[in-house]
Amino acid sequence: MFAEYLAAAMRHAKYEMIEDGTYFGAIDELPGSWANAATLDKCKQEMEEVAEDWILLAIARHQDLPVIDGQTIMVAKVGE
Repeated sequence: MFAEYLAAAMRHAKYEMIEDGTYFGAIDELPGSWANAATLDKCKQEMEEVAEDWILLAIARHQDLPVIDGQTIMVAKVGE
């Protein structure tokens, strides 16, 4: 379930080369998640690590995760 959700999030990652010649990536569905690296491959790798951390933090905080491509992770609220 986690791997499928992460893969869905990564399919939504957007990358672009910025003015300094490095690559910037972000996933709109995971607000505040972004990566920056010297090469596109490194940026994609960093973006996956950031997305994984974002998801794990949301789970640890018992926050609802957005549905991405029909994928979701149900998180039980504390006390439920």
